[in-house]
Amino acid sequence: MDVSQMPLNALRAFEASARLGSFTRAGLELRVTQTAISHQVKGLEETLGVTLFERLPRGLALTDEGVALVPVLTDAFRRMSATLSQLEEGNFHEILTVGVVATFATGWLLRRLHGFRQQNPSVDLRVKTNNNRADMLADGLDCFIRFGDGAWHGTEALPLMGAPLSPVCAPALRERLHSPADLVHEQLLRSYRIDEWSLWFRAAGIEAPQLRGWLFDSSLTLVEAAAQGAGVALVPVAMFADQIAAGRVVQPFAIAAPAGSYWLTRLKSRSETPSMQAFRRWLLAEIDAA
Repeated sequence: MDVSQMPLNALRAFEASARLGSFTRAGLELRVTQTAISHQVKGLEETLGVTLFERLPRGLALTDEGVALVPVLTDAFRRMSATLSQLEEGNFHEILTVGVVATFATGWLLRRLHGFRQQNPSVDLRVKTNNNRADMLADGLDCFIRFGDGAWHGTEALPLMGAPLSPVCAPALRERLHSPADLVHEQLLRSYRIDEWSLWFRAAGIEAPQLRGWLFDSSLTLVEAAAQGAGVALVPVAMFADQIAAGRVVQPFAIAAPAGSYWLTRLKSRSETPSMQAFRRWLLAEIDAA
């Protein structure tokens, strides 16, 4: 199909509707009525000869054809917006938006970023701290450093470093911990990855207790809660070397459980730009040198 004949406004209407999940919200973003958005999408479907949305009583659901089209359009419109902003501001640097789980950002990345700037002065780096469940497409991320097993649908994942988990607690609480079995009687602070304590107790050769109580979505808040005496946190201790060195928390036992790694990820639908390639090369070199 000849791209020059495609209706640009209809493509924008479809992309916004798919990203926001609603004709109404798309209309608010594009400053037109919900009816106008619906007509534009309908016209696009007729032009393409496919159905892009299933109209459901409580919203929209993308068809397979819609799923295939939306990441291409979102990426294209985002890149157009970024380039136009550069022209408007007289700034011809390439913009690179990197998402990073907050634990890795504060525990490893931020102290090294000046090196990337020195080596790549033409890259305008923008860092967004996200939890592990961020949506790369919706959040406009070029790449995303995240924690897990590397298996994310539609994502290319490059392993960076392992992140074994070990307990940390306040120094005062450490005084009553004489063996790993003593943890069974303590308040164990949990992340949303509920199997982590079970993995650690298995590594320690102890039957895991039934877990209940406080739940956190970030290792940063887990460690802060532990430092304030709320209980024992299970975290990637390498990311909290400064906290341990300062004595805010201590590592009562050296036993560590492998529970995942940090990965540099990008959507398979998104080709690498020169700035993405530069960031990947720099990141791997820093890890090799660490």
